[in-house]
Amino acid sequence: MAVVGLTGGIATGKSTVSSLLKSRQIPVIDADVLAREVVQPGTKGLTQIVAHFGSEVLLPDGTLDRKKLGAIIFNSEVKRKKLNSIIHPAVWRAILWNVFWCWLRGEKLCVVDVPLLIEGGMWKWMGKVVVVYCSADIQLQRLMTRDNSSREDASARLNSQLPIAQKVGYADIVLENSGSLQDLEQQVRLCIVKLERTTGWSWRLSWLFPPFSLVSVLWTLGWRYVKRSRRRSRRSLEGI
Repeated sequence: MAVVGLTGGIATGKSTVSSLLKSRQIPVIDADVLAREVVQPGTKGLTQIVAHFGSEVLLPDGTLDRKKLGAIIFNSEVKRKKLNSIIHPAVWRAILWNVFWCWLRGEKLCVVDVPLLIEGGMWKWMGKVVVVYCSADIQLQRLMTRDNSSREDASARLNSQLPIAQKVGYADIVLENSGSLQDLEQQVRLCIVKLERTTGWSWRLSWLFPPFSLVSVLWTLGWRYVKRSRRRSRRSLEGI
């Protein structure tokens, strides 16, 4: 089974691509959804958050008050890192569990939708990386239109993220979303074909013979390490 990481930048159209994949019966594991699930009442994640930040981060119904928690960590790097140390491992475990269930169902591929796939380093663990891209100008205009925000506010939000052009450097497949929805749909169809071809005969073998899955994973990670090393070498030479 191919595990595919899907990412992009704000207002590039990643959510649209995720919806298109789902409409074609491709299983999509949404990290944002899991991040909400791992802090539901009764979860270990919420218990840890309350233990560290206090019960004032809870609403009267016992759910997490995200606005209040956000205000607490907004100006504190230490508190933000502490929150991430609670949520990120829980989300990572939930992703692995969902990937495992996709494999048990005999899926040919599953897509892991993670906004910060590159920034968080999770891209290293994906068989393939798909980046949804559009030009910086189009991204800015879409964000201003979507949120009804000023150019200054929209620019500030974009500047707080890793530039989408840099994310493209990590991609195995780039979906160029500067055109129409029909153009994007066609690219998604071709993307699915490419991804399914990469599984080939190994898809059935890995499901029928589980040890092959481990060998396949180790091979993929090893090859990604080689490619990362080559990329770093090229960047170093360019910087000379």
